[in-house]
Amino acid sequence: MNKDYWEERYLNHKTGWNIGYISPPLKVYFDQLENKTLKILIPGAGNSYEAEYLWNHGFKNVYVLDFAKQPLDNFKKRVPEFPQHQLLNTDFFELDDSFDLIIEQTFFCALNPSLRLNYVEQMRQLLNPEGKLVGLLFNLEFTKTGPPFGGNILEYQLLFNQAFKIKVLETSINSIKERQGNELFFIFGVDNTK
Repeated sequence: MNKDYWEERYLNHKTGWNIGYISPPLKVYFDQLENKTLKILIPGAGNSYEAEYLWNHGFKNVYVLDFAKQPLDNFKKRVPEFPQHQLLNTDFFELDDSFDLIIEQTFFCALNPSLRLNYVEQMRQLLNPEGKLVGLLFNLEFTKTGPPFGGNILEYQLLFNQAFKIKVLETSINSIKERQGNELFFIFGVDNTK
């Protein structure tokens, strides 16, 4: 699942995770945010309807990261005024920056499970001391070889407890119909004692 793999998926429209609009649980969360100066990262953003929504609602310090170039090009066509330097065509694990908020939306489930500890460590490194990791995780195991790769609430508690304070980790009440009952909404804060 290297860069070529993801480019091919986008070029051939094999993007079953792409719902074509902002995920409702994230929209509800964004609508509660008051500080529009937050520095926000959306890694593995794909076509990034979440970034488009944030941008259109006055959040101008949003960074969109994807390994593949095609979804970033798709995003730029939809949001031409979005600053080019805030579109990051790079490997998430090589990013060296800091953010107030990182949004998880189908990125975690696209990574091979062998990278999950690295994911947690990198998220912790990228977040400011008062930063938050917020988003959605699948609460089911997939029967086929991924991606997507699934998981469950106990697994996530054990994994993320190593670097974060779990503030919220519960079944999402407003997921899209196809994911109802199978998504967990979460808010993790940086644990500065670990």
